[in-house]
Amino acid sequence: MGFIFNNLFRRKSVSAITDDGGHSAGLHRVLTVRDLTFFGIAAIIGAGSFSSIGSACFSGGPAVVFLFIICAVACGFTAMCYADFATRVPASGSAYTYAYVSFGELAAWIIGWALLMEYSIGNIYVAFSWSGYFVNLIESVGLHIPAWLTNNYSDAHQAFNNGLTSKLSNAWITAPIIAGVRFIIDLPAIMINILVTWLVYVGTKESRNVSNVMVIVKLAIIFLVIIVGASYVDIDNWTPFMPNQFSGVMAGVSGVFFAYIGFDAVSTLAEESKNPQRDLPRGMIYSLIICTVVFIILALVLTGMVSYTTLNVSDPLAEVFALKGIKWMLFIVSIAAVVAMTSVILVFQMGQPRIWMAMSRDGLLPKKFAEIHPKYKTPGFSTIITGLVVGIPIFFVTPKFVLDFTSIGTLFAFVLVCAGVLILPRNMDAKEKGKFKMPYVNSKYIVPSITIVSLIVIFYNHASMILNEDGSCNFPMIVFYLVWITIAIFSYIKNFSLIPVLGLLSCCYLLTGMGWTNWIMFSVWLVIGLVVYFLYGYKKSKLA
Repeated sequence: MGFIFNNLFRRKSVSAITDDGGHSAGLHRVLTVRDLTFFGIAAIIGAGSFSSIGSACFSGGPAVVFLFIICAVACGFTAMCYADFATRVPASGSAYTYAYVSFGELAAWIIGWALLMEYSIGNIYVAFSWSGYFVNLIESVGLHIPAWLTNNYSDAHQAFNNGLTSKLSNAWITAPIIAGVRFIIDLPAIMINILVTWLVYVGTKESRNVSNVMVIVKLAIIFLVIIVGASYVDIDNWTPFMPNQFSGVMAGVSGVFFAYIGFDAVSTLAEESKNPQRDLPRGMIYSLIICTVVFIILALVLTGMVSYTTLNVSDPLAEVFALKGIKWMLFIVSIAAVVAMTSVILVFQMGQPRIWMAMSRDGLLPKKFAEIHPKYKTPGFSTIITGLVVGIPIFFVTPKFVLDFTSIGTLFAFVLVCAGVLILPRNMDAKEKGKFKMPYVNSKYIVPSITIVSLIVIFYNHASMILNEDGSCNFPMIVFYLVWITIAIFSYIKNFSLIPVLGLLSCCYLLTGMGWTNWIMFSVWLVIGLVVYFLYGYKKSKLA
């Protein structure tokens, strides 16, 4: 039993991982810090800013800007942890590879399995959102696609059963019946997945060029949206600023956090970067800063133009201009959304195959996943499988299901990355020129002091801190405070670095905003992953 337990936590050394990355180099090193920053922006500004931001504003009101700031801080600390790992382990695999170094094989597999939720399953939601804006765009120029070719089966069926009069119910009514089943698919979502999969398959350089152009276009249009929208802001719409209290703000955590996921996808491109130890950290941090500023301004403009109560729609940017009667902006917004979400799908579709490639190198997946295409120098087989993993569920899942599923998996990965930095020996070497080194601030007294002050506040305000509005116990918050106390104790004993500790606590706090349904789905997903690992990866691992 002890032998089996030890094997579950067998680790790879940094030198072994970097050596693996070196001998399998078949990938082209063509990416600069500008390219990586653009890839980060391409991944971050997408479905979150054009779709899920609406539901977040609806639940939190104008005060949703606080949630953007909280998420930005959490992601900022996490980005520095990613940057620290990227400097020490400049190889593909992202959080999966980092977990292999710090926690061992079982945790690495769990992270790799969780990242499948972020990149592949997250792309399903983006594809749905892309489809909605694309349909609006072509309809604005007089073209029309039947409703049963632009919606998903589940939502259409539910809308019809609820007696709603909408495009969804119309899709159900007008859909052709084949073999006794109504034929309803989201054709645009399927087609964009096929197109992007092909682009990623044929080359990194080609994907980079397309991504850079799309980032410039969408940033230009978003700035236009902000400038035009700002002239229609009515400050009365910012009252009340926090209509549903702070619990309402936190209720939008899935949507807001989804807007931020993607900066970590940059770390999967380590072996295609010209100077990964210098450029990867800069690319992640630069893109995160730029996008945070854009998100906060955008949220203020949206909630200032109209009442937050009107924003619970799938296309909030288009909705505010429609309500204001600015028809020419609807066309511009649709173009921006289509471009933005295409770039997101592109970056995520690049990230997932490289994680599978890293797992295959370690023996946890079949060797086929690590094959590099002889002509295009990309992980060809993994890219095709990624396209299938994204494309097939489009036929039967709903956007809401995918959104909740994705955010919790990403936060879980972030928690382990921050914790992994704490476990690795602190890098004591002098900073090499051009390479990132995380600043060390001893948390020995800082974190315990903050914890004690927080416990005092909880003691005097227990009803608002650990109880729900109905008087029931807020179990997630209680668990969070227990985790906080534990981390504070270890910070005092182990002299932990402050930045990863703050990143760990921030991500754990954001996890408290996830509902029970999210946790149940995530647990089921992890169980499936563990079954796959013990049936294949545990025996086939190169460390076996």
